[in-house]
Amino acid sequence: MPMQNMIEAFVLGIVEGLTEFLPVSSTGHLLLLGHFLGFESNGKTFEVLVQLGAILAITLVYFRRLLDIALRAPKDPDARRFILGVLIAFLPAALIGAVLHGFIKGVLFNPVIVCCALIAGGLVLLVVDELELQEKHTDATRFTLPMYLKIGFFQCLAMIPGVSRSGATIVGAMLMGASKRAAAEFSFFLAMPTMAGAFAYDLLKSYKTLTFNDGILIVIGFVAAFFSALLVVRSFLDFVSRHGFAPFAWWRIVVGMVGLAGLWIWG
Repeated sequence: MPMQNMIEAFVLGIVEGLTEFLPVSSTGHLLLLGHFLGFESNGKTFEVLVQLGAILAITLVYFRRLLDIALRAPKDPDARRFILGVLIAFLPAALIGAVLHGFIKGVLFNPVIVCCALIAGGLVLLVVDELELQEKHTDATRFTLPMYLKIGFFQCLAMIPGVSRSGATIVGAMLMGASKRAAAEFSFFLAMPTMAGAFAYDLLKSYKTLTFNDGILIVIGFVAAFFSALLVVRSFLDFVSRHGFAPFAWWRIVVGMVGLAGLWIWG
């Protein structure tokens, strides 16, 4: 196992953790950075499986709240409705992702597509952030069931690398009347089953082709993603409440433009 590959996996893991829950597209960042580093994973599996670190980070941060919801569910209809809402929001991505899995990884995992999606998503985020939207929902656990379903369809846009899963769910929720904080928090809740499902499905599809070295790189990336994601999850909601999403929108646009320039110069 070359030390260079291990360092690259560590760096990519940090990037995954830092960007997974921000509306900037972690997969887009991993694909672009991996392209310019010359990091090639087996069937682009590293980029999906390394998300396990971020999944465990968000689960750890929200463990008490998740446990409280689970314990209240047998007697509390609001808790049951929220659990049902998360499952409803998860279903569109689960079904469409399973059907289009090969097309997504074979065609859409392309650096040019990533850069264009980053720029387009940044522009959308800028516009939505400036809209004077009526905030009708300030609690992510009390959205209506139809609203949960619609957010789930918005999440499907993130199957295009560079769009951002959290960005798509946040924008969708805000357009339907959620506050910025509630929209961002629900993107956290929805991330858990969505990312866990993507991890399990990709592992099932690719485990026979993974080598021992692939496993080492994934573990290194997982550990790095776990600790860097912890930093983001603990501070993101407060940051959004104070500053909105414009900083992330401009970051997306800059990264997309720099990426396109890099692809044009170096290929």
